[in-house]
Amino acid sequence: MLDKTIVSETIDSMGLGDFSQATIRDIQTLSRQLEQKTGEPVIHLEMGVPGLQPSQIALRAEQEALSSGCATQYPPNGGIPRIKKAASEFVKAFIGVDIDPLCCVPTTGSMQGTFATFTALYHAMGVRVGGVKDTVLFIEPGFPVQNTQCDVIGLKQVGLDIHDYRGSDLINKLEELLSEGNICSIVYSNPNNPSWVCFTEEELEGIGSLANKYDVIVLEDLAYFAMDFRRDLSHPYQAPYQATVARYTDNYVLWVSGSKAFSYAGQRIGVTCISNVLYHRVYEPLKSFGVSTFGDFFTGRLMYTLSSGTTHSVQHALSALMEAACDGSYNFLDDVKEYGRRAKFMKDVLLACGFQLVYDNDMGNPLADGFYFTVCYPGMTGLELTRALMYYGIAVFPLNTMGSTYEGVRICTSFFSKEQQPLFKSRIEAFASENA
Repeated sequence: MLDKTIVSETIDSMGLGDFSQATIRDIQTLSRQLEQKTGEPVIHLEMGVPGLQPSQIALRAEQEALSSGCATQYPPNGGIPRIKKAASEFVKAFIGVDIDPLCCVPTTGSMQGTFATFTALYHAMGVRVGGVKDTVLFIEPGFPVQNTQCDVIGLKQVGLDIHDYRGSDLINKLEELLSEGNICSIVYSNPNNPSWVCFTEEELEGIGSLANKYDVIVLEDLAYFAMDFRRDLSHPYQAPYQATVARYTDNYVLWVSGSKAFSYAGQRIGVTCISNVLYHRVYEPLKSFGVSTFGDFFTGRLMYTLSSGTTHSVQHALSALMEAACDGSYNFLDDVKEYGRRAKFMKDVLLACGFQLVYDNDMGNPLADGFYFTVCYPGMTGLELTRALMYYGIAVFPLNTMGSTYEGVRICTSFFSKEQQPLFKSRIEAFASENA
């Protein structure tokens, strides 16, 4: 246990109070300060940052691109031809759908892709001039920064906690919300951050059908691409594929990230894959910008004004990774399976010490062990548990800040090392002993 006085004083000095307004980075800053002040390590389970080394394939490709002089040139707003082709092929190989290279746009991390997509929806739906489809429907819990992006842009939002709605119940509830006529898009991650539940093909077919019926755009966040380790999704051009709504509607955008599955977070690279139909769809409100189609507005107006494209060299890095994955010379999932092994160890320790899983099953089946999972402790709210664990040198993130209606915390496995296993076990056992 860390020095209680130091922990309390540091929390107070940062103005974190009950942690209800704390961001992930606030908790990270707090834990770093505690390490400095106490001289004791904090076990960092709060940040969803990859903790594995990237493949040499990416490093070599980026170094070669820089040596060839790409740093002197602005990249095209819509991406260099190499990454557009590689992303299109990657989607075909591992998702099993066809998206034209034109419609695959590299972004400075999926974070920029989500911001640009929300902005495109804001203008395409005419929200600025009074359009009624002004609300984004988040299937939660989810990545809270996306909610903040909508706030910044001016889109309204409504949330639906997946804990209570699966299968036909999910589809019926979504239709109830969509029938009000104000929803422009549905957003979710698959696997879900942080619950790690995964939508079934039947659920995705239902979502796609509703997207067609109510003309809403489904935004599918594939930040944890193919990391449902219960199935082997690592073989190109053969089933099983990454589950997707793209098989059931043309009203979709897929966000494919280079951060988690490829461990390339620091270089900020992702690809926004817009369906062929949506890319070329004309929206009257966009004509005031000198363009008319969703795709032209996304690339020619948004990517241009946001950053004039994505860093040139890193496009070559992700291209090389995708190319190697597609030709079978690089199994990108082999390394990241380590996250599953870490999750299993931590779950075993926590459950043995009286903790409980919050999102505890996936349509009646056990959850996969992966990048995230969620736990609670009897008698404590998620905010109380977040603060209490900090006194034991364990940094986590409360679920209520992620749109969950249930009490608990998110555990991220990315920074947890095998060397920390004894320390984690002893600290959790001490917590349980003193809070029984």
